Amino acid sequence: MRLFTATLATETNTFSPLPTSLQNYQESVFFRPGDHPADAPRMCTAPLFVGRARAEAEDFELIEGSCFAASPAGTTNRADYEFMRDEILEQLKAALPVDGLLLGLHGAMVAHGYDDVEGDIIERARAIVGPKCVIGVELDPHCHLTRKRVAKADIIVLYKEFPHTDVVERAEDVLDLVLATLRGKIRPVMSVYDCRQIQSYPTTLQPMRGLVDRIKAMEGKEGILSISIAHCFPYGDVAEIGTRVLVIADGDKKKADALATSLGEELVSLRGKTRPPYVDIQTGVRDGVAFNDLPVVIADPADNAGGGAPSDNTDILKHLIETEVEDACIGPIWDPIAVRLCFDAGLGARFDLRFGGKIAVTSGTPVDAHVEVIGLARDAWQSFGPTQVPVGDCAAVRVGGVDVVLIAKRTQATGLELFTNLGIEPTQKKIVVVKSTNHFMAAYGPIAKKVIYVDSSGPLKRDPARIAYTKVERPIWPLDANAAPRGLIF
Repeated sequence: MRLFTATLATETNTFSPLPTSLQNYQESVFFRPGDHPADAPRMCTAPLFVGRARAEAEDFELIEGSCFAASPAGTTNRADYEFMRDEILEQLKAALPVDGLLLGLHGAMVAHGYDDVEGDIIERARAIVGPKCVIGVELDPHCHLTRKRVAKADIIVLYKEFPHTDVVERAEDVLDLVLATLRGKIRPVMSVYDCRQIQSYPTTLQPMRGLVDRIKAMEGKEGILSISIAHCFPYGDVAEIGTRVLVIADGDKKKADALATSLGEELVSLRGKTRPPYVDIQTGVRDGVAFNDLPVVIADPADNAGGGAPSDNTDILKHLIETEVEDACIGPIWDPIAVRLCFDAGLGARFDLRFGGKIAVTSGTPVDAHVEVIGLARDAWQSFGPTQVPVGDCAAVRVGGVDVVLIAKRTQATGLELFTNLGIEPTQKKIVVVKSTNHFMAAYGPIAKKVIYVDSSGPLKRDPARIAYTKVERPIWPLDANAAPRGLIF
């Protein structure tokens, strides 16, 4: 039995001021066949990682294709997308005959001329391998679950958790289902329910925590093979945005339809009830300082690099400095030039530094301060579940009572290493500000005595009704208050 695996992934914010080119992939995940590190999966490469670990024991041959992934940002350059796509497809042709595919994609990638990148890849792969080959795909729940990709694949499994701590487990599910299909043990059929809504669904909070636990308990029973909730990615202006429920059953389409409908209706009933509350910066900082324990974690989702923001907005930092908050730290602020200047100045140096506020109007204005360089690290990384996320060269500077983490490779806050790499211990800080929507909760949730979400002037608007969509199929909630669910679409 021969399985082919490859990855091409990013999360595209079509409103982002940051274009995405081949260089962005080269700076993040850019592995040719056989080059993927053995220690841990990288962004969207869990199918390869799992397949490599299981191939010999389970008597199949794994043919590795290239793995390309970039940090979330704007639309990918068309020529660069086609170059990476065609490289993978040529590798697939060279590997023929193959019995199955294990594709690690994201699900919200957009390239110029291709609003449904994943659908394009899967469709072209299907044309190469033919109808009998079993195509298994792992996607991020912040995906656009389009009809094309569902029609052209046999098995699609999304991560269940937000933050995405279960990427390896879901890749195991994809491989299990592909192998069982090839061995004639199951006959997967898929059903998709369209809720017609745009909403955030953190699974660290109720009611989503309970819903995900119930879904996991249903799988493997009474012919239900897999259940996935496509949250959608609110910052992608594409036609098929929105929450959708995917159910895979063993040969029983009516059963899959019924369960997808039931879960979809439940999600419709939760409109406006799954997103955590947000406060303004002044209220968030005031409440954090007044809280009688530490640390208090304050999240800045509006400037989250994981959603395509620059991560250089200065609103919260300036407020901390101006109100003379003590025992605080904040990160990451993406500013490669400031990082370079800190390395040039050296550890312990005190000098005037301008940083942050560079990329767009939504970045705010730069901070001009006399800083002390309190930490330097080369080629650093932070953890995110089982994966490692590069932050590049990074520096920590102190401004009054605030320690600021500056990074050279743009990313959001995921692991405590973001601070500890530089000698900052977040568990001992009164206020810890992280630029992230919810992925930070995997590492910071367990240490936080209180979590506060604030809304800065960063570019990721928290209310979808304020986003200037032009391509989205209407009606859809909350853009259209009375939008009804579409129901089963596959």
